[in-house]
Amino acid sequence: MALYIFSDAHLGSNDSAKEIVKAKKIDEFFRLVQSDGERLVILGDLFDFWFEYKYAIPKAHHRVLFLLHQLRDNGVEIDYISGNHDFWMGNFFEKELGITVYRDFLDMSYEGKKLHLIHGDGLAKKDRGYRIMKRILRNPLSVWLYRKLPPDWALPLAGWVSDGSRRYTTARTEHEFAPDYLAYAESKLREGYDFVAIGHLHLPVFVQSELGVYINTGDFINHFSYAKLTPDKISLEYLT
Repeated sequence: MALYIFSDAHLGSNDSAKEIVKAKKIDEFFRLVQSDGERLVILGDLFDFWFEYKYAIPKAHHRVLFLLHQLRDNGVEIDYISGNHDFWMGNFFEKELGITVYRDFLDMSYEGKKLHLIHGDGLAKKDRGYRIMKRILRNPLSVWLYRKLPPDWALPLAGWVSDGSRRYTTARTEHEFAPDYLAYAESKLREGYDFVAIGHLHLPVFVQSELGVYINTGDFINHFSYAKLTPDKISLEYLT
């Protein structure tokens, strides 16, 4: 049985044709997980924006929520590490879907290996401003205030902000951010972890050294890449 890890589908961020492709790929991926997986880790930004009200959630994502519910019903354990586009999660995933949510990172063991899993927003040295903003946006008072906006206003506004954030990250990923993420992964491997998985960059990366393995899971927009761990192998794979 395998452990699967994927990230950065940003559902709701593209035109309708692209969204249909992403939905089909996620359906295909979840069927693959069901076939030989015992655990799935969502490494953040499954949605381009997620925000819960007390009695309402975004209606556009019912299909993927149904698929997640099916996986749980069929015995697959699911963990969700929130990213920078979905950190305003309430208790919906845990209460209604049985999915464990982590706000920052997940340290776990798998087949005797120590794993460090994190979405990765704010890891780049030049992201000091974002790290400050992150603290503000995650503050309970900020969440409370935003909930005072009607959903029909709040969700489109958040979608506009999310689009700008995604474009900023994508434009700077390969040349400015990727080396910092590799350095972070290597620091964790030196601490004694055997495997580090990071998302956020939308750039698939596989690095194996004497310290261990670092994978950036890429995205489910263009690359449709994911990490797969079995008792014998750690790999970065792609849906074709």
